[in-house]
Amino acid sequence: MAEMKIYFPGNKKVYADYNGMTIETDQPVRGGGDGTAPAPFDLFLASIGTCAGIYALGFMQQRGIDPEGSSITMRMGYNPQVGLIDKVEIELTTPAGFPDKYRDAIINAMELCAVKKHLANPPAFTVTTVAGA
Repeated sequence: MAEMKIYFPGNKKVYADYNGMTIETDQPVRGGGDGTAPAPFDLFLASIGTCAGIYALGFMQQRGIDPEGSSITMRMGYNPQVGLIDKVEIELTTPAGFPDKYRDAIINAMELCAVKKHLANPPAFTVTTVAGA
């Protein structure tokens, strides 16, 4: 089983060490944090968009299409009744000259995003405690 170490370096900061990298999070100032890094939920949202992005980029690179000028805009619909995001729209702006014959195929590639697949089939979560030394 893969392992990630999560720790608390001060105030509202929570960091995660994984694969030799440190992922930093913080809360916004209005939430009592220092606003020095994205909030954990912001990283969650960014993981959806960047995951779709790596699939779009790979699609273009495999076909020799220059991705210059392409981008993704992600929009989130919020349901105030349940306090959760209930809709995510991912819109790819293709680079100039992008072949029409690939439009459906690049959407299909972006649908393969592993983050999106995990949301559709969420893992089981277990939360426990152990006594510190």
